[in-house]
Amino acid sequence: MRIIYAIIGLTIALSSCAQNQTGNRKQIGGPCEDCQLMFNGMPAVIESNTSLVNETEPGEPLIIRGIIYKTDGKTPAPGVILYLYQTDNKGLYSKGKIPTLATKHGHIRGWVKTNSKGEYEFKTIRPASYPNSNNPQHIHPIVYETAKGYYWIDEYQFEDDPLLTPAAKAQVSNRGGSGIISLTKDDAGVWHGRRDIVLGLNVRND
Repeated sequence: MRIIYAIIGLTIALSSCAQNQTGNRKQIGGPCEDCQLMFNGMPAVIESNTSLVNETEPGEPLIIRGIIYKTDGKTPAPGVILYLYQTDNKGLYSKGKIPTLATKHGHIRGWVKTNSKGEYEFKTIRPASYPNSNNPQHIHPIVYETAKGYYWIDEYQFEDDPLLTPAAKAQVSNRGGSGIISLTKDDAGVWHGRRDIVLGLNVRND
């Protein structure tokens, strides 16, 4: 009987962990096109740092890190999931080996979950602009507060991108804070940038 009770207890614990990971899958903050695809392929365990690409992915390496804060803009927010997706070095959301429903987001995609200090970090490549367009380089982020729901925030964009004109900057809404970041390149040719995020900032409460 003790073995049976132990198995039941383990099953309940695992079920509870799974529920905590998935949380409230409610879309909030207004329309969010195809944002539900963030749940397609979401791993059971998400770390505070990840790589969206493997070592053979063509492109210029890029590392972005930051802290996600609670609504007061001061207190670090642990356990927040940040989903990211972007184009490849040709400006395409190329498929790669991913689940069929996620092909709109391409194969360069992944998740991070803030640690106890609210920190996150991801490695990727610098995305290219869409072919034959004036659209600035960007990385799409979706914030998932598991107790509340998920919503989009401003894209990661790069200060040195010639396509990021004053007119383009004027169109941003600063959801979650500014997504425009400055990049520096180290001696190994890796770009580095930082973006801190404030939960719910300039996001509709619905």
